[in-house]
Amino acid sequence: MRKIIISGGGTGGHVFPAIAIANALRRSGQEVEILFVGAEGKMEMEKVPEAGYPIEGLPVRGFQRRLTWKNVMVMVNLYKSMRAARRIVRHFRPDVVVGVGGYASGPVGRVAARRGIPLVLQEQNSYAGVTNRLLAKHAVKVCVAYEGMERFFGAGRVVFTGNPVRAELLQSLNAREEGIALHGLDPRKKTVLITGGSQGAGSINRAMERWLATMGAWEGVQVLWQCGSFYHAGLAARLEGQLPPNVVLLPFLKRMDLAYACADWVVARAGAGTISELCLLGKATVLVPSPNVAEDHQRKNALALVDKGAAVMIEDRAVEERLGTVLAELLEDDARRFALSMNIRALGIADADDRIARIVLAVGDKTEQDQQ
Repeated sequence: MRKIIISGGGTGGHVFPAIAIANALRRSGQEVEILFVGAEGKMEMEKVPEAGYPIEGLPVRGFQRRLTWKNVMVMVNLYKSMRAARRIVRHFRPDVVVGVGGYASGPVGRVAARRGIPLVLQEQNSYAGVTNRLLAKHAVKVCVAYEGMERFFGAGRVVFTGNPVRAELLQSLNAREEGIALHGLDPRKKTVLITGGSQGAGSINRAMERWLATMGAWEGVQVLWQCGSFYHAGLAARLEGQLPPNVVLLPFLKRMDLAYACADWVVARAGAGTISELCLLGKATVLVPSPNVAEDHQRKNALALVDKGAAVMIEDRAVEERLGTVLAELLEDDARRFALSMNIRALGIADADDRIARIVLAVGDKTEQDQQ
């Protein structure tokens, strides 16, 4: 039986691909035992058990970019996390460790390297994260979703696999009618899906308020607007009695797959997971990269699509002023929508999870052969 640790998390962009890889390993036909290691208090501690996998938590946290006493506690937690990672690896005795990025990936990856346990990394973004860059010299393989990642990891270990996405999204490709019905939309109208991620995005919400003031009940167009729970009460109060009948305002989307299914256009942040989903579904997209991420990686993700004619990008600082104008132009241009849809779909990889699972199992097989 192959024993595999999958470490990392912190955001959906790390957690959902990690679960998809675990599911692919289970489907592989080989006997596998999988243990997740995440960061205490982060979403993986809830999402991973919901998916049916055990998980251990580390007290690891990220450094603050400014000088602050909190970084003293970061170092204390890092020390505790290294001790805990050594204990977990010693007891579980994995054949392979898979790091998907995020704080918890660091201690487990370091321990694996010191013990001679093969390490496989999965990098979701077009600009490699700090943890994966630090661990790369210890990795046997690095699975990537963008071209040109050799500049971070070296040519010998990089494998282009794409990013795994949630399986239910693939089932939504032909579910437009169900999505329209769920959200109370009109099947005869073009649908714009606005989403700033699960927490919402203040700049996108303000841009939408500005657009709605001029949009009115625009004939032939409707909007499904997921604003985030934090923003919903304030928006609902300000727009009471002013929200056009062709706009559905929601704090969050329970069925993201069905929201995508009924969308002709999507306005979204440029996280790696979101982009992978949009590529797979072939959605014409306006990307608004978040400026509040490490090393501006969302902007780099978006530019990788823009360079291939696969998306439109609006800088966050300009979105309030430009979103309404850009959408007004795009909604009148079916040829542009079709071209963007075709170009982004060409970048989608439906079996990324299986590709990564095969690499992980092959690394385990080679290690076993070397030991015989």
